[in-house]
Amino acid sequence: MPKPDQCLIPVLGDQLSLALPSLLAADKARSVVLMAEVMAEATYVRHHRKKLVFCFSAMRHFAERLRTEGWTVDYVTLDEPANSHSLKGEIARACARHGITRVIMTEPGEWRLKQELADIDMLEDTRFLCSHATFRQWAEGRRELRMEFFYRDMRRQTGLLMDGDKPEGGKWNFDAENRSPPRRGTRFPPPPRFEADSITQACIALVARIAPDGFGDITPFWFAVTQEQAEAALTHFITHALPRFGETQDAMLQDEPFLHHSLLSAYLNAGLLHPLAVCHSAEEAWRAGRVPLAAAEGFIRQIIGWREYVRGVYWLTAPDYVNRNALGATRPIPDFYWTGDTDMNCIAHVVRQTREEAYAHHIQRLMVTGNFALLAGLDPEQVHEWYLAVYADAYEWVELPNTLGMALHADGGLLASKPYAASGNYINRMSDYCGTCRYDVKQRTGPDACPFNALYWDFIARHRERFLLNPRMANICRGYDRFSDTEKESVRESAAAFLDRLEPWPRPQLRPQPPNAS
Repeated sequence: MPKPDQCLIPVLGDQLSLALPSLLAADKARSVVLMAEVMAEATYVRHHRKKLVFCFSAMRHFAERLRTEGWTVDYVTLDEPANSHSLKGEIARACARHGITRVIMTEPGEWRLKQELADIDMLEDTRFLCSHATFRQWAEGRRELRMEFFYRDMRRQTGLLMDGDKPEGGKWNFDAENRSPPRRGTRFPPPPRFEADSITQACIALVARIAPDGFGDITPFWFAVTQEQAEAALTHFITHALPRFGETQDAMLQDEPFLHHSLLSAYLNAGLLHPLAVCHSAEEAWRAGRVPLAAAEGFIRQIIGWREYVRGVYWLTAPDYVNRNALGATRPIPDFYWTGDTDMNCIAHVVRQTREEAYAHHIQRLMVTGNFALLAGLDPEQVHEWYLAVYADAYEWVELPNTLGMALHADGGLLASKPYAASGNYINRMSDYCGTCRYDVKQRTGPDACPFNALYWDFIARHRERFLLNPRMANICRGYDRFSDTEKESVRESAAAFLDRLEPWPRPQLRPQPPNAS
């Protein structure tokens, strides 16, 4: 018999918070929480194996937390024989098991899931600080959506780092103080590492079984998988890394994958931390005199500015944004994005680090792998799939605008006022990659020249007519125009020779298989 008073509440793997609107609105005594590990979500892109372990372990730990809070939890593991391996299928099975007809959930973070589950009553996800309606109102009538202006409104709304109606320190943005290259002798605090308990060990074994040849290392696994661990990671960052976060946030060092970065994005995006609480912790550290204003401001801007902004762009433009390709890029993604097998030391290092850690910081993503994809004209959809797959913090709402808008300029300038294109000189200035590279960063063309150099100028040449109309790019185009005909031809030939040697990614790569697959 149906139980009309009972309600089923599906909780997704990126909704691991007691502050979830559907939980806050429910009556524990009349509700069943459904959590399900399904192959449809584990395989819609070729997820890093460490990312899968993190998601499954965090979900299982959150289910235990819900039970201790008095919730009835129906948890379906990936290896349950009757698992339908789709969320819609598991919701239907759970309704039949419990005799429930009413389902309510917090809206998914990705468009495809919202459409797949469109017949379910959904509540807007209030864990984010800017509602869909508020962002639409802010964006209305704007031809270009600039984060800086959105960020100022978010500062006013939240009151973070405000002195009345003015920004603390007299400036909204201290980015000019946060762009220092790496300095020799700087000491970086190692991130906190959490021991894998029996739940996590079981998830490691599961992922090893379903994806023996999948992308990325599974161990060592040291991510936080509970709210308590994530809060400990936040405290560690505020105490040990935030004081110097600002000055080193754009630097890249081969032997220091984490520098002073927070490593909190995976925990924020999964729901283990609340964005406003994280920002208040940073602000309190500044007001107590433990952290410079530039560091606190730069970190808070990443959360209430950039994170909220890209989510707003994602939902404002969905579902068509993924199809944008303003620069007409069609080249297949090279296999070294998956293997790291390339003589370009910067690319090789970032990909190897990504394989090991399921992590690279924002400048590695934007100015190394993203910059190469932009200059080489790689297919935006394939690049989008790669970023979505390989990083533990990647969910489409945050990854897609960052990839298509910020890294690839595929949206034609809706998100960023200029392409983030750079030659090898930028990478040389901001990293120690070039000193041990087989290519010479000081050479523009030829077989020994850094490929970024010829690719950069060839990129400018290919899109010269478009970029001449962009005030931030016009001078660069005029600089190219001053090249001699011989120099222009050398650039074209060097770029073409390098690109012709690229080996495309041999799709499809092996995907995880259900535990009971033969």
